[in-house]
Amino acid sequence: MILPFIHHEVDVRTDLRDSNDILNDPKALQNRIMEDGYLLIRELHDKDAVLSARRQILEKLESKGMLAPNTPLMDGIFNPEYPNPTSTGSMGNIELTQLPEFKAVVEGNPIMSFFQHFLGGEARTFDFKWLRTAGPGSGSPIHYDIVFMGRGTQNLYSCWTPFGDVTLDMGPIVFCIGSNRFDKVRETYGQSDVDRDLIEGHFSDNPIEIIEKYGGHWATTTFAPGDVIIFSMFLMHASLVNTSDKIRITADTRYQLASDEIDERWIGEKPKGHYVWKQKDAKIESLEDSRKRWGV
Repeated sequence: MILPFIHHEVDVRTDLRDSNDILNDPKALQNRIMEDGYLLIRELHDKDAVLSARRQILEKLESKGMLAPNTPLMDGIFNPEYPNPTSTGSMGNIELTQLPEFKAVVEGNPIMSFFQHFLGGEARTFDFKWLRTAGPGSGSPIHYDIVFMGRGTQNLYSCWTPFGDVTLDMGPIVFCIGSNRFDKVRETYGQSDVDRDLIEGHFSDNPIEIIEKYGGHWATTTFAPGDVIIFSMFLMHASLVNTSDKIRITADTRYQLASDEIDERWIGEKPKGHYVWKQKDAKIESLEDSRKRWGV
């Protein structure tokens, strides 16, 4: 199926396999994420809890003028007259991540119990949570997560949670299947740190180049409230462009063993986050120069 990335249209498969059949077998889950780079789990979160959080988030967005007037709140229709960028990223949504209903999902028993079972010990999550409210036209470039949060353990996992239905036209997360085995990329770009190295962060703006140069294929699926997709730090991903008239509400959260070293940028009552990268006057190396230096 041809779907829109930023600046490109790409053949994207919709054949991501779910892992509900092995949910009670941690060894099988570990083997699968090592092989595939991801675990798609349907209905892991409580659906009612997700929809309760969605309502609270949408009420806040409505108060900011982001929703179309005189439309049903839970439909999340974007207001085309909204004067600000259509996509509000994590740093602009800190207020929303403090909502008790939001925390009840991303720190709730279903997800924490899953990671305790999967990791084989007490699990913890980063205190900082990435909440995305992405309107029409928004999408994100291709990257590994490790370059943004790699100062602690590498036995760290991202969890992408949709707060509502996410259809293909809403621009869901998309993965380059096989990219967790791009050894040269892992050994170069994958060892970078955006605050230390002052790189752009993403690896490419061109999804076609990735598969032509390195292999793999792009894949996504549709999502319903309660679904999650969990993936490794070294699985290339992006989001497709939202071509609908709705706001896509999703969260990226991170989980690891509580006993393991943790990236200090993302913990505490007020995590410091990226303290150099993309800050005022930061001299960011161009993507072209970085890739030339890495030889990739």
